[in-house]
Amino acid sequence: MGSSERSEAESGAAISTHVLDTITGDPARDVPVRLERRDADGWRLIAEGRTDGDGRLKHRVPPHDWQAGGYRLVFAVEPYLGGDAFFPEITIAFHIHDTERDYHVPLLLSRYGYTTYRGS
Repeated sequence: MGSSERSEAESGAAISTHVLDTITGDPARDVPVRLERRDADGWRLIAEGRTDGDGRLKHRVPPHDWQAGGYRLVFAVEPYLGGDAFFPEITIAFHIHDTERDYHVPLLLSRYGYTTYRGS
């Protein structure tokens, strides 16, 4: 393994998201997102941040936290959608099986519904 490959592997992996507003067709900017991992005591915060101007956020998971198991992204969409949002918070739970890769979990958002999928 070359030195650049080693430094990438040692830096952990990434779980990214892209939030798109399907009503306006625009990226959902400044949406708070938490990344959590399930352990023996329940869900534990791994990272948190806000989507950028293009609706994107990449959480870098530290090597000591990167392992197969349950993860979830928690999107606080009420500030973006407004106080009358039907879904004030959206939680997407998923399992990581292959720790040799990064993961992308997009969210397509509207006032009364949402869709997600495993991206690339």
